[in-house]
Amino acid sequence: MQPIPNNSRTNIINDLSTQQFDVLIIGGGITGAGIALDVASRGLKVALIEKNDFASGTSSKSTKLVHGGLRYLKQFDFWLVKEVGTERSIVHKLAPHLVVPEKMLLPIIENGTYGTWLTSFGLKIYDILAQVEGDDKRKMLDKEEALDLESLLPEKILNGAGYYAEYRTDDARLTIEVLKTSLNYSAKIINYCKAKQFIYKNKKITGITAFDSIENKNFDISAKCIINATGPWVDNLRELSKKNRQKLIKGKKLRLTKGVHLVFPFKKLPVKQSIYFDIPDGRMMFAIPRGKTTYIGTTDTAYSDNIDDVRVNQTDALYLISAVNNMFPSIDLTLNDVESSWAGLRPLIHEEGKSAGELSRKDEIYESKSGLISIAGGKLTGYRKMAERVTDLICKKLDKEFEIETKSIQTGELILIGGHFKNYKEVKQYAELVFIQIQEFGFYKLDAEILVHKYGKQTGLILQKFNELTDDDIEIRMAKSELWFCLKYEMVMTPLDFFIRRTGRLYFDIQSIEKLKQPILTEFSNHFDWSTKKLKEYTHQLNSEINKVKVFS
Repeated sequence: MQPIPNNSRTNIINDLSTQQFDVLIIGGGITGAGIALDVASRGLKVALIEKNDFASGTSSKSTKLVHGGLRYLKQFDFWLVKEVGTERSIVHKLAPHLVVPEKMLLPIIENGTYGTWLTSFGLKIYDILAQVEGDDKRKMLDKEEALDLESLLPEKILNGAGYYAEYRTDDARLTIEVLKTSLNYSAKIINYCKAKQFIYKNKKITGITAFDSIENKNFDISAKCIINATGPWVDNLRELSKKNRQKLIKGKKLRLTKGVHLVFPFKKLPVKQSIYFDIPDGRMMFAIPRGKTTYIGTTDTAYSDNIDDVRVNQTDALYLISAVNNMFPSIDLTLNDVESSWAGLRPLIHEEGKSAGELSRKDEIYESKSGLISIAGGKLTGYRKMAERVTDLICKKLDKEFEIETKSIQTGELILIGGHFKNYKEVKQYAELVFIQIQEFGFYKLDAEILVHKYGKQTGLILQKFNELTDDDIEIRMAKSELWFCLKYEMVMTPLDFFIRRTGRLYFDIQSIEKLKQPILTEFSNHFDWSTKKLKEYTHQLNSEINKVKVFS
């Protein structure tokens, strides 16, 4: 594994500004990351820039499931179900510590979305399309069996349940590990670096002028092919030049929808496993236990406000809380029970006459007259196939225009950094070994599992650092060890990078941040030699974000 320490940032910028790349990717979410790994592993010279932190947009704001899209069967989108359903098992194989098997319970209730016959038939088709095998195949449960699995379900209107397999993930960490894996193939990546304008030669894009907000300077990047993988910002990037002001796809346009999730203490919503259940308005949503919490979501509403500041409002929160209280009669959640929340945007392809919830999750690729290749739409689960389609197009383009030969696709066999496990059973065994190493310090088995699910085999490096440090408070000591790892290997630049994208603490362990905030800010300040003014700025930024995820306007 190659370290990407922050003190090499100047060197990275020097490489970006002095070399010509075969491919430049703009956008450091899962789509851009997937393309970077695919392109680099086929032998091409690739660079990637991201204007904020990696995965800071949609790719850290999803429902955090690598799932097959059962609901798309209702739209008869069999192709999408087949593709993403098959991809689940592939991505699980590539990172079994990050893409974790998660049984899903689908309650069948009176006058619900799915009746017993439709659920049984739909899940059977789902299994066939997604090539599900063994114990992961769907089971139909009667009322008593469903209540045995989840006693919180509404007994009076419950008729039974479907029981099937999905996979839970950490979307931001998945993105980070894909990017880190691309470094093994000489990719050049950098965050906090924004595309300011395109550079043209004979009306064709040949590069960009970029602005690095950390070193506060402009520089040019030259590339034979440029990819716009900016998600919700895809049209904004196209509008940098008048030469690109045209519709994304003929007859279609980008449409953004907002998805909101709320996090509760597990004791407030103690579901034993993940549940996919009905909302009275005809939609469906998830309740997913995760560590010390349970999170719920999602909304799916059209969005046209500021895409750089997407917030959960009180209407969003009350809608989700009402749905939970409706499905689980013994639960009485209120706004005061919310520990944290997040809101993200989905960049979908608009089709006339369809509501936000009906829009297709298919990806679309479009090449403008100037040569810019843009991709929009798609799902987290299908990131590898999306990357394959874009990379196939790039390879054909480079072969035709520059006679550059490339390898065939490699990504179906490239184990992600930290993911060298034979199967999930081996992940659990490794977590047991980690627990043995840390239990003497007062950590619990859950703490070991959380570490392994975040870092996989890289956990060993963090524990080595933990043993070198001397802080009396073990929680602070472990957090410092994680920060050391993220600074050395994951280009973390700000406290929010650490608390949100690298560790997920702001969402799933927000209570710990009050204790960790000052020690972590001090570590950052010492590492980067921040001025007092800069330290105050980042302290304010962190406090504002904590307030944002807990208080709804």
